Amino acid sequence: MSTTLSARGATDMSGTSAPSTTQAPAHQTVRVPMVDANLPRLKAKDVSVFYGDKQALYDVSIDVPEKAVTSFIGPSGCGKSTFLRCINRMNDTIESCRVLGDITLDDQNLYDSSLDVVELRARIGMVFQKPNPFPKSIFENVAYGPKIHGLARSKTDLEEIVESSLKKAGLFNEVKDRLHSPGTGLSGGQQQRLCIARAIAVGPEVILMDEPCSALDPIATAIIEELIDELRENYTIVIVTHSMQQAARVSQKTAFFHLGKLIEEGPTEGIFTNPRDKKTQDYITGRIG
Repeated sequence: MSTTLSARGATDMSGTSAPSTTQAPAHQTVRVPMVDANLPRLKAKDVSVFYGDKQALYDVSIDVPEKAVTSFIGPSGCGKSTFLRCINRMNDTIESCRVLGDITLDDQNLYDSSLDVVELRARIGMVFQKPNPFPKSIFENVAYGPKIHGLARSKTDLEEIVESSLKKAGLFNEVKDRLHSPGTGLSGGQQQRLCIARAIAVGPEVILMDEPCSALDPIATAIIEELIDELRENYTIVIVTHSMQQAARVSQKTAFFHLGKLIEEGPTEGIFTNPRDKKTQDYITGRIG
């Protein structure tokens, strides 16, 4: 992937000029300040994304507060998952993808050429829409990351990390007697919590969740939502969801995307009870989407 670190029409990493692309009309994002919010941990400025000649995101800028849940909502294809994948450079795996702009974690540019992407993805973990446990035991699923990152100096250290991670994911009591059974043998909701435990095990600072409950039943969804609320005490969390009800339940900040643009962002309660932009209001009330 060729990545441009400067947002304003610079060159890609090969040194060639970025191809000209028809720009959509400029849009001014509505921003409502967060009251008593924690300081921003992640900052994005003028982020645009192209797949070949097709532009998927237009100049997205947003601050993500520390130790809080930020929800991205919007219709299918609006760019919210594309932007989420920019945060830990998952789009690097797509040959035709170019990312312009700046995304920083603690003021470090995440697209700096000197940055180790493997280390970045340890700092910024990701939980996907469909649970994807490794074809290994429950224990080995959680132990895998700490092993490859050298986080455990002994077998006892590793066991402590696994147990602690499973407890944080609210799963330990359910699986403590079968840690060496296949992770794929768990229920869908348990598999998703196993994937969360796997992400936690490497000590991330940020956890990204791309529709983590869309494949789960209501009971499993409620358990995951309760877990998200507990995890925000220690982690910065960003969640993409199609469920406005879920965003209202779990997040403190909400950002509404539409047609590749960030339309409005602010405190979740305000977004749902007093949206400032007509497009946001139309989405909330079901007129678009």
